[in-house]
Amino acid sequence: MFRHRRATLAEPEAKIRIDRERLADYKRLLRYVRPYRRQMVMAIIALIFGTFLRLLMPLVVQSVVDVVFVERSLSLLNRFAILLTIIFAVQAFFSFINRYYLAYVGERVVADLREQLYEHLVNFSLRFFSDNRTGEIVSRVTNDVTTLQAAVTENVISLLQQTITLAGGVVFLVWLDWRLTSIILVGIPLVTLTMVFLGRKIRRVSVLVQDRLAEASAVVEESMAGIRIVKSFAREAYEVSRFSDRVEATFAAAMQRAKIAAVLAPIIGFLAFMSITITLWFGGYEVIQGRLSPGGLVAYIIYTMLVAGPIAAFSGLYSQFQAALGATQRIFELLDTRPEISDAPDAQPLPTIVGRVRFDEVSFEYDSDLPVLHNICLDVRPGQVVALVGPSGAGKSTLVNLIPRFYDVTAGSITIDGTDIRQVTSLSLRGQIGIVPQETALFSETVAQNIRYGRLDATPAQVEAAARAANAHDFIAATPNGYDTLVGERGVKLSGGQRQRIAIARAILKDPRILILDEATSSLDSESEKLVQEALERLMRSRTTFVIAHRLSTIINADWIVVLDGGRIVEQGSHADLLAQHGLYHKLHEMQFRFVLEN
Repeated sequence: MFRHRRATLAEPEAKIRIDRERLADYKRLLRYVRPYRRQMVMAIIALIFGTFLRLLMPLVVQSVVDVVFVERSLSLLNRFAILLTIIFAVQAFFSFINRYYLAYVGERVVADLREQLYEHLVNFSLRFFSDNRTGEIVSRVTNDVTTLQAAVTENVISLLQQTITLAGGVVFLVWLDWRLTSIILVGIPLVTLTMVFLGRKIRRVSVLVQDRLAEASAVVEESMAGIRIVKSFAREAYEVSRFSDRVEATFAAAMQRAKIAAVLAPIIGFLAFMSITITLWFGGYEVIQGRLSPGGLVAYIIYTMLVAGPIAAFSGLYSQFQAALGATQRIFELLDTRPEISDAPDAQPLPTIVGRVRFDEVSFEYDSDLPVLHNICLDVRPGQVVALVGPSGAGKSTLVNLIPRFYDVTAGSITIDGTDIRQVTSLSLRGQIGIVPQETALFSETVAQNIRYGRLDATPAQVEAAARAANAHDFIAATPNGYDTLVGERGVKLSGGQRQRIAIARAILKDPRILILDEATSSLDSESEKLVQEALERLMRSRTTFVIAHRLSTIINADWIVVLDGGRIVEQGSHADLLAQHGLYHKLHEMQFRFVLEN
């Protein structure tokens, strides 16, 4: 799982360092707004004008009280009413401009972040996806990015608006009565300290909420992906219980955050509105003493409420910022995770290959405690069909996964046509390798789109030709929508043999020079296996092919058979030669032959 940065310093120093890291993360987040600074400037300008008009309103009210009510002039009242109407109308227009551009920038930043995250994710090696649950990864791309949307737009603008309102309000308060204002301002440090103390707690709990939510998402993803297993074992209740446990843990963390926020808001609100009470008492005293007019007192109260609003809003904004900082931390941890497999700085595209593959003293281990392959030496000629056999766990799939650099060798080297595969770009390498796995991965698109995945610019005629070569055209044509038939998630609407033939058609369309068949017929019935085997024979023509098969009958005609055991090559040769050696291959052959006779 991803690791959050933990403090290892003394507690005060650790807090300072963490705060600096969070601030750096937020500054980094704001860089995503930079391409849309024009729209943000428009939003800010509209905000400034709208806020300025809002600050003028109490002065109009003061004039109404001190002039209109004293002179009892209806014409003056009408003028002031018209003036207020104009102010409110213009303010509404600026509010529209502000909100529209904020929405644009917010949605654009979210889209950019998601696209960058996804582009970063698809470049990770298979090891990354083996070590991290899909549900948590998806949660970071969806939930965490959504949490950031308000933090980079609405909250920033709201903070600016509240700051302008607070500063402007204080200026007008001092101008109206500096004695009363000095009393009110004494309470601001108390409010600030309260916000900082409780805000830090909210931030820590917000990270916990996002973690728990990611765990819940992971359970959903796993159970939905394995829904057939869930139902076959009648484990619906167990999965519901497992999901409920994660949801309840998320709820508990969310309520912990809500509890702190619920304490913070009333405290700030109480302190803010206590200032109104003080204003009423001391302001009345100032009016009695003749130092403030009745209209001035009304205007002063309105300004006090305008100032109290931002102070109370700061608590909510601070809580939202803390929650966003937690999500920011999680997103940038993912973005800062470097792909294990990456192109060398001087990597060049791999030219069109002939297909000679050489393993030179290749060793591989997933980690230091789990060695998988040991000193593999193998020289495969262009167009040769090489079968890899051996007991489960012998390292067959791992060996072929090294060819397209799904993993990098721990020691030794793999060369294609004499070029080390680590010195060429991954895209050019994998572009000349075709893979047909045991469990075919289809996308929830049409049949044609799944076949065209092998070559995105293929014409309908080329797609059909590939399907015919893969013995897939007849069953495709028999469906109501033909090549436009949706296959369902992971191809659930198709049989295993049909999925496999579409995968073969996809590989035929790609026209690779090197082909990897990873137990491509092991889970099929006899009829499907025959059709798939015919398609595979067409696919293997004139290509360097690596075949992994448990059924030895399917690889009897291979040019070369390599027997693996415990991550080492223990035998190699033709079918007849290996049988004559009476070694492991002979033993495996006898076991399968006996099994066939008994059944």
